Amino acid sequence: MKKQIQVGILGFGTVGSGVIRILKDHNEKIGQVTGEEISIKKVLVRNIEKNRGLISEGIELTTNADDILNDSEIAVVLEVMGSIDVAKEYISRALKAGKHVVTANKDLIALHGKELVALAKENQCDLYYEASVAGGIPILRTIVDSLASDNIKKVLGIVNGTTNFMLTKMTAENKSYEEVLKEAQDLGFAESDPTNDVDGIDAARKMVILTRLAFGMHVDLDQIETRGIRHVKSIDIETAKQLGYKIKLIGSAEEANGSVVVDVGPVLVPQDHPLAGVHNENNAVVVQGAAVGETMFYGPGAGELPTATSVVSDLITVAKNIRLGTTGNVFNSYQLETKLTPDEEVYAKYYLAIEMLDKTGLFLELTKIFAASDVGFDKIIQEPQASQTSKVVIITHKMNKKQQKEILKQVEQAKDMDLLVHFKVMEG
Repeated sequence: MKKQIQVGILGFGTVGSGVIRILKDHNEKIGQVTGEEISIKKVLVRNIEKNRGLISEGIELTTNADDILNDSEIAVVLEVMGSIDVAKEYISRALKAGKHVVTANKDLIALHGKELVALAKENQCDLYYEASVAGGIPILRTIVDSLASDNIKKVLGIVNGTTNFMLTKMTAENKSYEEVLKEAQDLGFAESDPTNDVDGIDAARKMVILTRLAFGMHVDLDQIETRGIRHVKSIDIETAKQLGYKIKLIGSAEEANGSVVVDVGPVLVPQDHPLAGVHNENNAVVVQGAAVGETMFYGPGAGELPTATSVVSDLITVAKNIRLGTTGNVFNSYQLETKLTPDEEVYAKYYLAIEMLDKTGLFLELTKIFAASDVGFDKIIQEPQASQTSKVVIITHKMNKKQQKEILKQVEQAKDMDLLVHFKVMEG
């Protein structure tokens, strides 16, 4: 006879309703896979009076989190309400009460994951958070389980669907940043305050989680060089296209000699690279392992059912652990001392767009700035503009981060030169 596992859900929004829908629609399959009967006992909502249709039938709704956190019959708590401080309080209380936790909260896990993992271990509880990165793509479990035997060297990809939607529209339809932002907001892809998405903060938080799981190292947000897409112009997208690239917002974490470098920003991706073909709100993560080589995981990065699928997958894992008596697991026990790769050992090619007065000797001055740092040009495009200025676009040879910073500093200080943008260039 199957044992019944009672579940409490914090939140009945988009993801919460998706979780309930999947648990009801796929109940028989989930029961066979886990050997347990999973039952939703209570759901925390903001407004009990709201009409939720047939999906809420047979479920007790409450506006008081205590009804879930203090219920001794509830073994697993699913947190899909969002926020940071309140969610942290509820998850901490659940773990202290001996309840297993599944969360989709990337912001919480990025900022407080280390503390919550320690709390879960202390109380012998499971803590899983597959849905916190890349929605319906099972990237975290792949890194932790499927690639556990490999030595991962690099994790990079498109981990924010809003900015990828916007850059796709700018590329395909030659629209401005302002136009595509409004379109993304109208479609519900972007918030009324889009800061977290367009400034790369959301992607950086996901890279904190990916870095922790792939390399066992915890990096803080202020240790990640983070730049968004506000300054990407249609002309940059067109120039990149002429040079054989597409511009994507890429999060990257790379290991070298026992240290890591993590960054987020617009990158020129070769048009024949798989990431260049990831369009609209989709996500894709590339994992490079010493043994397996390069693999890519692609799919919807958000949405009701894709994200809910990852939440329920974690719940299934918890249910199996309960059945086998092997609970007390956190997503990843792999931990190393965090070491950041020094600037002198971080290499890349860069795209620079510089506006300068169209006068004799100025280009020579620019050349001297690069020569002083021992950096050469791979490609140069010079475009005359109005008002006796010209725009110079340069793709550099590979250089280290220290050289790059010195060149940017010298260009910004130079008279009659204006650095418009600088992006990393991915090698094919």
